[in-house]
Amino acid sequence: MLTENYIKNGRHMAKREQFKQTRQERQNRYFSEGFKRAKVNEIEKGLVGVSELAREYEVTRTAIYKWIHKYSKMRKKKEKVVVESDSDTKKLQLMKEKIKELERVIGQKQILIDFQQKVIELAEEEYKVDIKKKYGEKPYSCTGTTGNSTK
Repeated sequence: MLTENYIKNGRHMAKREQFKQTRQERQNRYFSEGFKRAKVNEIEKGLVGVSELAREYEVTRTAIYKWIHKYSKMRKKKEKVVVESDSDTKKLQLMKEKIKELERVIGQKQILIDFQQKVIELAEEEYKVDIKKKYGEKPYSCTGTTGNSTK
């Protein structure tokens, strides 16, 4: 059953078709320690996901997590691996870019506000006119007339 196509680096590599088995056959099969280490290494490098591996070899995700617990190099170094999907990573990157853009726009607006305030101050000094609105003061009463005069 094994042919040249299955031999790689002197080892027999299984093909997916070989894993199409009944439940009883799947329960009785055995994965070598080297195979498990290789698959855990692929997970740690981000080459394959746990769910993808579980589907490909028809094993439970729980079994794969047990392999990770047992064979993970990062676990032995007491390092933690943050697992997130590519879409989460992309969303996070887009949000960071949006924050940078908004901070840049705010900075430009603040420069414009500072410039306008300085121009108003200079105009007030030059023309001796109070240009800024004074909040808290009562507005001046109108002396103009409307078309409906009661006199």
